[in-house]
Amino acid sequence: MFAMNDAGVLTRRRFLGWSQAALAAVGASGFLASSQQALATVDNAGAADDYYEKLGVAKIINAAGTYTFLTAAVMPPQVQRAVARAALHPVVLNELLTASGEYIARRLRCEGALVTSGASGALTLATAACICSANGAKPEQIPEGVAEMKNEVIVQKAHRYEYDHAMLLCGVRIVEVVTVDDYKRAFSPKTIMTNFFNSAEAGEIDRQTWLDIAHQHSVPCHMDAAADMPPIENLWKYTGMGYDLVCFSGGKGIRGPQNAGLLLGRKHLTDLAATNDSPISDAVGRGMKVAKEQIVGMVAAVDWLLEQNDAQDEAEYTRRTETIIRAVKDIPTMKTDIFTPEIANRVPHLFLAYDPQAVGITPKQVQERLRTQRPRIELNPATGSAGRFGPHSNENTIVVATWMLQPGEAEIVGRHLHDVLSHPHA
Repeated sequence: MFAMNDAGVLTRRRFLGWSQAALAAVGASGFLASSQQALATVDNAGAADDYYEKLGVAKIINAAGTYTFLTAAVMPPQVQRAVARAALHPVVLNELLTASGEYIARRLRCEGALVTSGASGALTLATAACICSANGAKPEQIPEGVAEMKNEVIVQKAHRYEYDHAMLLCGVRIVEVVTVDDYKRAFSPKTIMTNFFNSAEAGEIDRQTWLDIAHQHSVPCHMDAAADMPPIENLWKYTGMGYDLVCFSGGKGIRGPQNAGLLLGRKHLTDLAATNDSPISDAVGRGMKVAKEQIVGMVAAVDWLLEQNDAQDEAEYTRRTETIIRAVKDIPTMKTDIFTPEIANRVPHLFLAYDPQAVGITPKQVQERLRTQRPRIELNPATGSAGRFGPHSNENTIVVATWMLQPGEAEIVGRHLHDVLSHPHA
C-alpha cells in the first residue's frame, strides 16, 4: 500500500522507500521513474497551474445551490484525494463498476447499485433495464427494436419534464395519466415501467399510491430523486419503501463528482442496467461513460456522507444565513425570511425582500452587479422572480442558498450584498 502521513497524504520519502522495494522485487527498470513522476503530480497539486486562470474562466462564489450550470457541488477534501489517487493506476473498468456497486449497495441498504453518468444517465439505464426485463431483450436491440416490443412508461402529466429525453433515448412511448383511475386504466400488456418525479410540485397521485398500484400490476417503479438529498436517509428511504429503482445525482448533496450519479434498487434490474452501460459498445449507454476517477469518487463521497450529520449541517447552513442577514439588516425596507423546501434541495434558503424604489436597485440588477465583481458571486436563479418558492419570492426578492458556500464566503456574500444595496449607482 502507499504510505500516508498523519494528514492522509502520500509522502515522497515513504513512497520512495516503498517503490525501491517494489523495484527490487519486480525488476522493472522504468517503474521508479514513472512512479516518481506520478507522485510529483500529486505532491505538487497545490502549486499546479491554475487552468481556470489560464483559460480566463472566473471562479465563483456559489450562493445559488447545486445547479448543473454552476458546476454543482465542490467535493470534500477526502473525495478529492480519492479521485487523485485513482488517477494514478489503470484498472479493469467492469471490475471496478461491479465492486463499487456492491460496496455502495451494502452501505446504502439496497440490493443493487450502479455508478452512472449522473441522474439523467441513471434514468436512461433504468429504462433500458426495464425494457430488457419485460421483453427478454438484448442491449443491441435498444432503441431501434423497441417499437415492436413492450415499450410503454406511465408518468403523471404533472411529472412530465425535460428529463423525459433520458427515457425517450431508449425508444419508449410515454403514457400520461392524471387521476388514480387514469393510472389504473393505463396499464397494458405493453407497460414496462412507471416513473415518479419525487420533487414535482403537482400531481394527484402520491408516491405510496403510485408504487402500490404499479406493483399490483407487477410493473417496476422508478423514482427520480436526483436532488433529494439531504436528508441522508433518503438514500435508503425510497428503496426501503419498495421502489424498484431510484436515481440520485452524485454532484449535488452527495458531494461527489458532478458527472456521476447513482442508480439504486433491485439487483436484477441494476445488473440489467449495467449490461446497457459503458464500456459495452453496442449499448444505449455507451456514451454515458464514467471514468475510474469518478467511480472511486462516488464511493468516497458515500463514505464521507455517511460520516455527516443532518442536524449539524443544517445548523451550519443556518449560521451562514444569519451572517448574511446581519450584514444587510440596515438596508431600508429590508425584510428577511428563511425557508426550507420540503423535498429537493431541503436546506435553508434566505429571502431578502425590499422595496427597489426605496433602495434604488432591483434584485435582478443586484444579481448582475454581483456577477461583474471579483470575486464573482452567483445568487439563486429565483432572484427577482416568482419561481419554485411560491409566496416566498417575487420580483422584489433576492434569494440566497448558503449550503454550497466555502468557509468565509458567507461573510463575503453579506459584505458585497450590503455594498451593492447601499451604493446602487456606484
